[in-house]
Amino acid sequence: MTSANAFDYGVTGGATLAYSSVSQPGAAETVTGKGIGLATDLTLAGNGELDNGFTVDWFMALDTDGALSNTSGTLTLGMGSLGTVQWNNKFGSKANGIDDVTPHAYNETWDGLTSADNNPSFFGASTTMGSLDYRIPTLDIGGLSVNASYTHDMSADEGPATKGGVGTTQVSGNAITLEIASDFGLSVGAGQENVDNGNTAGSDEESVTAYVKYAVGPITAAYQEAYQNSGNGAQDLEAEMWGISYTAGDLSLSYAESEYTSHAISTTASVTSELESVQAAYTMGAMTISAAMSETTNPGNATATTTHEETEIAVSFAF
Repeated sequence: MTSANAFDYGVTGGATLAYSSVSQPGAAETVTGKGIGLATDLTLAGNGELDNGFTVDWFMALDTDGALSNTSGTLTLGMGSLGTVQWNNKFGSKANGIDDVTPHAYNETWDGLTSADNNPSFFGASTTMGSLDYRIPTLDIGGLSVNASYTHDMSADEGPATKGGVGTTQVSGNAITLEIASDFGLSVGAGQENVDNGNTAGSDEESVTAYVKYAVGPITAAYQEAYQNSGNGAQDLEAEMWGISYTAGDLSLSYAESEYTSHAISTTASVTSELESVQAAYTMGAMTISAAMSETTNPGNATATTTHEETEIAVSFAF
């Protein structure tokens, strides 16, 4: 436990009004058609300093669309030259933060634009909630900025335990990341995540990812790969992502593609889904207008060839 004096709080919010049009032949009405929806959000944050000079930062994001829900929450202890320790109550781990580094003007190719069953950003997902991060302070070595982290999750693939409570599983997980950025715009990174399911043969899970990213002037491009050895009789997963964006003042344009493969196992066939998205965003003060045209082949890892097409136009306000 820790306490802080002179703790400062802040509240920000936002609202997004979005029109979506979805076409997927043969799909149920619940995933096709047109609609206009409103999402409202609140972000609560606080920071303070301890007597020994350490800092404490608290963050929580709330989705107030219909019912109040906690979508993200972290508590970070800054220890100066000793690095930082962060408790990821709801998401926020460093490993999950590099699940998809490809640039985008509006959303990742998979975020809200396609089926959750073919999400290529699986890296870090098992240890992102109810986990503890240790992050080294940024090291400057010959013009390179080096960052590294270690994450431990006492109950992998679960949400956080309640205060005074315990997790419902003893399956633990660990993750490490390493990121190196140069002064001339090139950066590389990699990560490894392991979930120890106990003594059951073949049950352990391992995920790895690596990326390269380059930014020059208004253009940013990135390429990333990820692989998961699922263990426990589940299908292994593989992902490949790339994207490019152009930003000039308040205008941003991007194009990205992702490929998600569930590899064959036993009598289950290997299936590949391909995702692509063209996006644009324009900011005018507190208002941002965004648009995305996206397409997914074999949504939900269907064995028969199907196509999911979605167009989304959104107006967001930040307060």
